[in-house]
Amino acid sequence: MIAHLAGVSQPTVSRALRGSSMVNELTRRRILKIANELNYKVDKHASSLRSQQSGTLALLFFEDPAPDDSLINPFFVSMLASITRACAQRGYDLLISFQQPNNHDWQASYEESKKADGIILLGYGDYLDYRERLKFMVERGTHFVRWGAVAPDQPEVSVGCDNFQGGRDIVRHLIERGAKRIAFLGDATASSPEFLERHRGYRAAIEENRGKVDAKLQAGAFSSEQSGFEAATALLAGKAKFDAIFAASDLIAIGAIKALREHGLRVPDDVLVAGFDDIPLAGFVDPSLTTAQQDTKRAGVVLVDTLLKLIRDEPVENRVIPVSLVLRKSTAR
Repeated sequence: MIAHLAGVSQPTVSRALRGSSMVNELTRRRILKIANELNYKVDKHASSLRSQQSGTLALLFFEDPAPDDSLINPFFVSMLASITRACAQRGYDLLISFQQPNNHDWQASYEESKKADGIILLGYGDYLDYRERLKFMVERGTHFVRWGAVAPDQPEVSVGCDNFQGGRDIVRHLIERGAKRIAFLGDATASSPEFLERHRGYRAAIEENRGKVDAKLQAGAFSSEQSGFEAATALLAGKAKFDAIFAASDLIAIGAIKALREHGLRVPDDVLVAGFDDIPLAGFVDPSLTTAQQDTKRAGVVLVDTLLKLIRDEPVENRVIPVSLVLRKSTAR
């Protein structure tokens, strides 16, 4: 609200309320005047988190479907090593915690108890619900950065991969392998912005090839093997004709391969299958999975460096990291 009335960004409001020298005096006075009129109070605990450095960063995992009982997406586990290493190289300890998205006070114990100077967020569940929490954190001046899709209107600072380009490259590859009717498995809605961007890339590649996107070849799925199995089974039950599947995650793709096999279809002879993420399991399933690889090593470094800039009140921007294709047997027709 303050940012809207003042005609500035949320980070500018946060800096002005903290007295940062990065905001000019005229803008600061305008923001303070609006804040006073709205009876806005700066949270003292949040201020102490910034002024009394702990030398620790917090990494919060959020509950996610997983192939085991960890409820942590395997992709995020693969990013953990690079985040830990980047923290150590910069002289910071890393505090790791597992959180449930429906707990609306998950940042409080770190922000208010001075356990950490800033927070890295991995995973979130439904982004539309999560976004409101992020807005609240921005208003409070919490130092945090999240891994996820980058959008121009989002309130928070994000680091993510190029989901659109990855999706387009995967589908271009399937077309080059001779695929004519490509199915998409994933929750392509605003609740899952990464999947939505991968679906945009899917559509773009098909349309570039003068093809038409068939809604009958799309099935919603969350990032789990079971969800991928169910989505592929639903497509097959609907008698949809397809010769390739682009799954929005590797876990969805692995579940889809199981469904195809149970229906007597061979991968890649009958149906090509490709995923997204390049989790460690992707190279060991049978057949090994073609996928779009996210650079987890670089991602961890960028997340940590971006958060440290926020803590130091330095200018930051959203970052989009390129992806690369990893070609394996699941598309080697």
